[in-house]
This record gives sequence, C-alpha cells and structure tokens, in this order.
Amino acid sequence: MARVSSATDGRPPVDRLPFLVSLGVGLVAALLVLRMVGEPVVAAGFLAAALLAPAVLFAWSRFTAPPPAEAPPADWALAHALAEASEEALAVTDRGGQLVCANSRYAERFGGFPTPPALPIEDEGASQLAAAGRTAWRDGRASTWVRRDGTAVQVAIERIGDGTLVWRFFGGGRTAASIEAEQWLAGPQGDRLGSAGIMAALLGSDGRIRAANRVLRTRAMGQDEGPIAGRDFARFLTTDGEGRIRFEREGAAGTPLRLLQVPFLPDEGAPMLVVLLDEETAETAPPIAGGAAGHVRSLVSLLPVGMALVDRDGRFLHMNHAFARATGVNTATPPLYPGDLVVREDKGALADAIRRFAGGAQHASDMAVRLLSHPDEPIALTIGGGRGLGDAAVLLTLKDTGEESRLKRQVAQATKMQAVGQLAGGVAHDFNNILTAIIGHCDLMLMRHTPGDSDYDDIQQIRANSNRAASLTRQLLAFSRQQTLRPQVLQLPDVISEVSNLLKRLLGETVELVVQHGRNLGPVRADPGQLEQVVVNLAVNARDAMVEKHPNGRGRLVIETLAIGAAEVRAMDNEVLPVGDYTAVRMTDNGTGITPEILPKIFEPFFTTKEVGKGTGLGLSTVYGIIKQSGGYIFADSVVGQGTAFTLYLPVHAAPVLAAPMPPAPPRRERPSDIWGTGTILLVEDEDMVRSVAERALTRQGYKVLTAEHGEAALELIADRPQIDLLVSDVVMPAMDGPTMARQVRQIYPDLPILFMSGYAEEQLRRSIDLGNVAFLPKPFSVQQLGEAARDVLATK
Repeated sequence: MARVSSATDGRPPVDRLPFLVSLGVGLVAALLVLRMVGEPVVAAGFLAAALLAPAVLFAWSRFTAPPPAEAPPADWALAHALAEASEEALAVTDRGGQLVCANSRYAERFGGFPTPPALPIEDEGASQLAAAGRTAWRDGRASTWVRRDGTAVQVAIERIGDGTLVWRFFGGGRTAASIEAEQWLAGPQGDRLGSAGIMAALLGSDGRIRAANRVLRTRAMGQDEGPIAGRDFARFLTTDGEGRIRFEREGAAGTPLRLLQVPFLPDEGAPMLVVLLDEETAETAPPIAGGAAGHVRSLVSLLPVGMALVDRDGRFLHMNHAFARATGVNTATPPLYPGDLVVREDKGALADAIRRFAGGAQHASDMAVRLLSHPDEPIALTIGGGRGLGDAAVLLTLKDTGEESRLKRQVAQATKMQAVGQLAGGVAHDFNNILTAIIGHCDLMLMRHTPGDSDYDDIQQIRANSNRAASLTRQLLAFSRQQTLRPQVLQLPDVISEVSNLLKRLLGETVELVVQHGRNLGPVRADPGQLEQVVVNLAVNARDAMVEKHPNGRGRLVIETLAIGAAEVRAMDNEVLPVGDYTAVRMTDNGTGITPEILPKIFEPFFTTKEVGKGTGLGLSTVYGIIKQSGGYIFADSVVGQGTAFTLYLPVHAAPVLAAPMPPAPPRRERPSDIWGTGTILLVEDEDMVRSVAERALTRQGYKVLTAEHGEAALELIADRPQIDLLVSDVVMPAMDGPTMARQVRQIYPDLPILFMSGYAEEQLRRSIDLGNVAFLPKPFSVQQLGEAARDVLATK
C-alpha cells in the first residue's frame, strides 16, 4: 500500500530552500542599493524583484506538476480465494483489529464471523488469544492453545507486513492425552530426543504435522524457529530409485533416513509418533549398542508409555520405567522372558504371539493378559514387529487400562445390582400374593375360632410366621427400591434423637455411643421410619463387628451429622456422587473392619459373613435400597483391624416457592369402629387364591362382590351397566393391567372410586397412573386392613 502525504491538498510537499535563498539575496541587494543610492523606493524595488521570481516559479510548479498517484484500494478478493483454499480455519485482521477476511471453515467452527480474539471459546481463551496477538505484532509470529466445545485447538498467528495478522486454527478434536503428547514433544523432552540423534514428529490422521522436535524442524526446513504445525509431512521427504528416504531440502546428497512408526497413544484416532533416524552405512556403522538400536532404546526409555524390546529368542532386551512400574518389575532383578510377568494360564498364548512376530508377522495385534502383580485385572498388551532394530525383533506396548477397568467394574457392579434388584422385586411381588392368601385365610379361620380352641394357637402361629415372612419381602422391596415410602421434610438430628434410646439398648453396655451434630444442616425429604431402620441396621452390624474384635473390651460407635456443600463434593472428584448440597450421616466404629475382597459385595442381598442361622444377608441391602429410593447415596470405607465408616448422603430439600398460602387442611374424619358396609364392589384379581380370600372377606363385611380374573373379563362384566360403588383391582395383571382397565371403566362410571392392590411401591405406581380418586393398598394385607380400606374409600365418595 503506497504511503500518502500529509498535505491538505494531497499534492507533494514544496521545497522551501529556493524561496529562502531568493529572499536572502533580495534583502542583501536592497540594503546595498539603499546604502549606495540612498533612495528607499529603489531599494524596495530591488526587494520586490527578488521576491517576484520565486513566486512565479512556485505558481508554475503548482499548475504544471502532475497529480500525485492515488493509493490503490486494498483488493481482498485474492486473499479470500487463498483463505478458502486453506484446509484449516483461517482469519485475517488489520492493524485496527477489524476482521477483513475469513474462510468458511472459520465460520463453521465459531458459528459465524466473530473477530479474534473475541471468540466463543472456553475459560481464559480470549485473554490468551489477545496476548498471543500482541506477541505476533511484536515478534512476527506466536502460537497458543485454546479450548472450544471441550476440545483443544491450536492457534498459529503470523504478521504479514506491517498491517495484517493471519490467524490459523488447527485441529479441534484432540484429547487431553494428545495435547500433552504435543507439548511433550515440542518441549525440552523433544530436545533430549534430538540430542540422542532422534528426529520425531506427531502426525494427525490426515498426515499433517501437529508437533515436531527442534532437530526435525532444522533438518526439514533449514531453521528451527519456523512454523511447521499444519504442514504436510510427506512434502518434506523424497525417495530415490532404491527406495531410500531423504529430506527433500537436502537432496540426493543428504543422509538416508530410517522411518519408524511408534504407537505413542492408545486412544482411537490419536496422532502417530513418527521417528526418523539417520541410516548408518556399512563403513561407518558403529556397534549396535551405539547405532540405531541405541537411539531406539533411548527413545523407549524417554516415552511415558510402557514399552519393552524383545529379541528373536523371546528374551527381554530393554524395558522403560513405565513398563517396569506397570508390571511391578523389580529393576534390580528383571525377568528374563515376558511370560515370567503373567499368570500361568496366559504364558502359552503370550509366547506364541511373540514367536509369531519375531518370525516376521507384519500387523500389530492386541491381547489381554493378567499380570502376576494384578491377577484380577487384565491389561491390554500390544505386540508388533521391530524389524531393523538390531537384536530387537518384537516391540511390546502396555496400554494403561486402569481407569477403563475401574469404570467397567463399576458398570458391572451397577448392572448386577440392578438385575438382582429386579429379581428381588419380582420374587417379593409373587411372594406377597402367597402371603396375602395365607394371612387372609388365617383371619377367616380366626373368625370361626375363639381363644381356647385347640386350633386357635396353631392358626395364630401360622399368621405370626406369615407376618414375619412379609417383613422379609419388605426388605427385598427396599433393596429393589420398590417399597412404599411416606416421605416427609425433616431434620436428620431429629431422626437420630428419636432412635438414640433404642440404639443404647441394642448396643449394650460394652459399646459407647457418641452422637455429634454439625451446623447449618439442611432439611431432607425422606421416610423417618425407614431412616430409623437404616440407622438401626448399621448400628447392629457395627455392634457385631466391635464385639467380635473386643469380646471383653469396649467398642465405640460415633454417629455424626454433617453439612456437605457443592464445593466439597466437587473437591471429592467422585464420579458417582453428583455435585450438589447434601446433609450427611457418618457412622464410624472401631470393629474388625471389612476386607477389600468383601467390601464390593456388602450391599448384595443374601450376602453375609455371619454363621449359618445368624443372619439373612438383607440388612445392608435394605439400607442400600432405602437410601437410593430416597434419592441419596451410601459409601463404605474400611480398614481391616481398625474399623468401618458408612457415610449416607441425602440431598438437601429445597422447598418450592408457593404463589399463595396453602389452604387449611380439611378436618380429619373420625373412623367408625366397625368395618361393615353396604354397596357393590367389582373385584379384579388374576391370582385365584387372593381373589378368593378378598371376595370372602368383603362378602362377610356386608358388600355385594362381583369378581373378574383379569381386565377383559371385568369389562365384559360391566357391559350390562350394573350398579357399582367401588372398583378393587390388582395393578399388574396379564394382557390388560389394572390402570388400563380402570380408565375404560371410568368412561362408563366417571365418578367411580378405585382401590388398587399391589406388592410394588405406591410412589412408583402413582407415576404411571394418571387417574383421580384412587387409593392404594399394599400387599400383603389382612382381612381387617382390606375392610378398612374399602370403608375409607367409600366414605369419601
């Protein structure tokens, strides 16, 4: 762009020297004439003549000089075309910070054409871009990393002339490991590789360079400071007629190169580490230990990935520190063969794979092996050929699958618990039907017997055992999170206080109970009775563990309530516990502790370490189900010989803001003392034994009962429009379930009250039932409870 004058008329500046000389000569001549002649008029004439000549010259130059050349306007058409041909996102800004050019990939990446550095990027990216831009104006180029939509983007900025900056954005799909690898290679570690004669570069899947160490940049470009990121790696190389590789810049006189590809990162789509080594000629080749093989060993030692070199006979030649650390190898006495690291069952497969690749197999393969140091956690081992590496014939690479294995175990444990919970819920539901029939028949028999009869005590015993079995099914439903809860907004210290007296009796005199309450505890929403059961179950387990460790001594159980804020949860970095505000209960004992092998299984139903007949294995599974159904979380930490701590996290309940005051609660209706009633009840139940008991019970209490074995039969029964006062139905039935049948019945009887019976949780069922005027009766129930429920529903009609 041409430089423009600062004159107001746009013409070039005028040289003032002739005017000054003419003026000086005129003044001197005027003074001389005045002195010699003594006539001021004549002297003034000489001065005027001296000034007139330059004035004429000035006027002539103004009217005859050619007009100055106009600065041509900037033509950005070519810049736009070049930018559009670029494979990366590209933008150009002028000296004033205005965006003057950008390609379509820039618009796709940033959702339009925002002006750098004000881009939609994460964290402190805008300030980093601004600092890099200032560096580019000063030094000519700069680069930095920013994050966009959770992925890292490399930004290269270059100054063109004195008026524009070119912003180029590379990548955008890199993982954290990939970013670390690029920074590692471009930093001092890459220089250490260069000092060993190793030229290395990270290539993307498109063959373009993402990072390179200093020695490769020097050999490839002739300078070590030039930008190389984003350039095609293949363009730096050339091949002669014999297939030897050289740098294109060095030509045929350059040293032949050996190219190696190393699986630097295990991630799918990760960049490939390419290593270039100078070929050693036969005349100048040093011993293997100091030649290419020595360079490769230096490279393997520096890499953070576990790698080892194996010779043709299957013996270790070299392993780096990462490999030794991952396999638990003592570097003072390293093993001789790779098979010495794995369990006996995997020795044969590993030896066969190494033998195959030592014999010339080309394609690398992965296999899972179990190390002697970690026999329960298989690891992934990549095996590949290592041709041209001296004595080394096979390259072993360990993939760090620790985090992956941990997540797989958590998913497997969660899946197993879910499957067991579904099984437990199904068993409890079917068993509840059987118990309903047993308890109902016992009630009907007790109506015909009085105390003192020979059969009265036996019937009472059957009924008592049935109720005991019903409590076990409730525990199964608690584990599977299908029990009926009555949640309330409450404070955990109140629950602990209510149950403290009971705990003191349960723990006995040898166990000290310590209760400590924290401050600023938020309210929680849970069933207080179920929370008391949780505390009691955990306290009983703690008592047994302490008595086992201190038969004649004193144990100590500490119950604490804590306020856990979102910042503390975030600092825990727990993948299971969501970030939020919680009120926690921690119960710590000084008992025997739980071994690491048993700790993952403690919440499974029917799992117990107690002797046969001394435990059902449902205590902790019930605790787990109640806490999970209440929206909370439970964790166990234990040290063998020191004790166990159970921590319960319940989310702080945030009461909704009410637009208007709640209306006063209606006065409670006093229940009549008897359960006799009148009216017609439609009873729908697919279990014959439950239907029979319910029909007899309701008939004895004065109702007329119409029965149906499923939903379709019930609809056929009401086709003639009989008078019905109440619908009593099971929820889960084959072909047509209770809610579906009830909706169709309501089309005929819009105001018909409904009483549902089920062995599943009321809350779970109400979410799937969009009907009004519906009551719920959990199974198993007695004749008395069925009569009371029918009476209460009819009383609200």
